[in-house]
Parts: sequence; C-alpha cells; structure tokens
Amino acid sequence: MIRKFLPLVVLFVLALLAITQQPANAANTTRTAALQQTLVPTLAASPIATMQPKILALTGVIAPVHDPTLVKDGALYYVVSTGAGIPIHCSKDMLSWDICGKVFQFPPAWIYKAVPDVGDLWAPDLVFWNGLYHLYYAASSFGSNHSAIGLATNTTLDQGSKAYKWVDQGEVISSEVTDNFNAIDPNLVIDQNQQPWLVFGSFWTGIKMRKIDPNSGHLDTTDQTLYSLAGRPGNGPIEGAYVVHHGDYYFLFVSFDFCCRSVDSTYKIMVGRSDKITGTYVDRDGQPMVTGGGSLVYGGEARWRGPGHNMVYVENGVYWLVYHAYDADMNGVPTLRIEALQWDDKGWPVSPSASSPTQ
Repeated sequence: MIRKFLPLVVLFVLALLAITQQPANAANTTRTAALQQTLVPTLAASPIATMQPKILALTGVIAPVHDPTLVKDGALYYVVSTGAGIPIHCSKDMLSWDICGKVFQFPPAWIYKAVPDVGDLWAPDLVFWNGLYHLYYAASSFGSNHSAIGLATNTTLDQGSKAYKWVDQGEVISSEVTDNFNAIDPNLVIDQNQQPWLVFGSFWTGIKMRKIDPNSGHLDTTDQTLYSLAGRPGNGPIEGAYVVHHGDYYFLFVSFDFCCRSVDSTYKIMVGRSDKITGTYVDRDGQPMVTGGGSLVYGGEARWRGPGHNMVYVENGVYWLVYHAYDADMNGVPTLRIEALQWDDKGWPVSPSASSPTQ
C-alpha cells in the first residue's frame, strides 16, 4: 500500500517545498500556513480524497456497532449507534475507529414516562443543520409499536470543547399500540429547498414521513400529513429508512426482512427513487415501494450476514454506504461496514460488496 501511493506523497512534498521557497512575504506565509492546515490533513487522513477505495478495510473498535450513522466535525469522523446511552465512536481517517463515550449518561426522564419498558436507545440519526447537531433517536421495546422518537441538540461533537453539551429537546413523535405505524428508526432529511423532513417506521404499515418545523426541529403544525413512502404486503418486515438526493432523484434506502438474529439475520438493503421527496418512490422495474417494490442493493454473503440499517455519508462527491452486518467469522457480532457506492448508467446505486463478496 505504501509503495502504491509513494509517488503521490513525493509530488505533494515537492509542491510544498516549492511554495515555501517563494519570496517570504505576508501573503505567501499566510498561504503556506493555510495549505499546511488543509492539504496535509487531507492527504494523510482522507481515503476519500486520495485513494477512493470501494470497500474500506476498517480496524479498531468496529464491533458491536448496530444501526450506525456517520458525520464529520472538524478533523474527526463520528459514528453514533444503537446502545445504552447511544455509543459514540470516532476516527481520524474513517479507517481506524475507537470508542469515544456516549451521548447520555442517563436518558432523559420523559422517555421512561412515554415508554416505561424502554431498554437501550435505538437507531440514532445525527445531522448538522441550522447551526446545530440534531440527534434523533428512538425509544421502544422489541416487537412493540409503543414507541417514541426524541431529539437532542449540540453545537459541537468535540468533547474537549467548553461548548460541548447535549441538550434534550424532548419528544418529537410517538406511536401507540392502536396506531398502524411505529415511531422508530428516525432519519432527518433536508430537501433541495432546505425544508427538513422526518422519515421513520418499522413493520406495521411501513415507512412514514412528517414535515419538520425548521425552527424547532419538531413536527410542523401547518402540515400534519402522515406521508406513506414504502410498505410490504401483509405488513411485512421493512424498516431502517434513509433518504439521500443524487442527480435528479431522491433515493429511499430501506432494510427488508429480519435483523438482530446474529448469523441467521436476513436483513438486506433495498432502494427506490422519486423526483419528489414525498414520493412516489419506485424501484428499477417501476413498482411503487408503497406496494412492496424495492431493488436490491446488497443482501450479504457468507461472512457478512444480514447487512442493513444503512445511511449515506457524502464527502468530496463520494457517497459512502454506512451500515452494519453480522460477521460470521466473529460469531455473528454486528460490525460497522463502509463502502463507496457506485452509480450505474441509469443512475442507480450499486454496492461494491455485492460484486466483491470476498472483502
């Protein structure tokens, strides 16, 4: 690997030397300092800018990680995931990961009133928007739709900053056993007009969406429509929705079938697209996702079982598919996986793992 990229490193060092040998004046000094602060970290730390590997070879603490969401703040990448207090993992290069604490030492008190039998907090979605990091997360119990989605905000993810503090913003939406939807697996998506929407849902009648008030991060009271985006016949298993814009379309990723069964998990990542964020989303064959449509992105293989609950992190034009899969070589522990989506000639996402199952 070092030999492969040595010419790039040499050229980069020569470029820096050429800059620093220019006449010493204030402008050149400032420009050189700026280059050293921006280009050097990019070359040393970013596989996106230089290597662009299709499937990242992750190391460090990458298991157990379930329902991951990835963002970047400053020089660090962060992953939040399902677990007690919402675990936080961090990395300097998106390759080597470590555990970096958790969001909550103790969950907000309102959660226990809304969902008395709550266990771990599930499926967090972390988005920087409107000057704040918005963390949407779910509180529920397995197999029940007595659930709630909460919101916490922070100005930074840097735990060394004096400004670092998670602020509870309370309940956003909930569901009861009398409802035909399940308020878990939140995803905040900002459309092309900068309007935020909350996508959520698991089993029951599938994936739903509500409009969000840009000022509060809570539900918009002027549009109380519960939009239906995807479902399966007979209320079949579908969850883990994530919406991202690419080209002329919004792409709705979902997970079909069953998670959380170790090596026997049957999760698979499916997708459809629409030219409007509210739908209708259709698959490659034109079948609407609200009636069971969905095109396979990745269904796993001998080692990586049940891939699912993905998100898409975009940086430098690369669309990184971030998800968990159950590692059969490690007794089925849920493990963080990151790979660069490819796009075919018809504009559909293609998973490298689907064509390179040995990695």
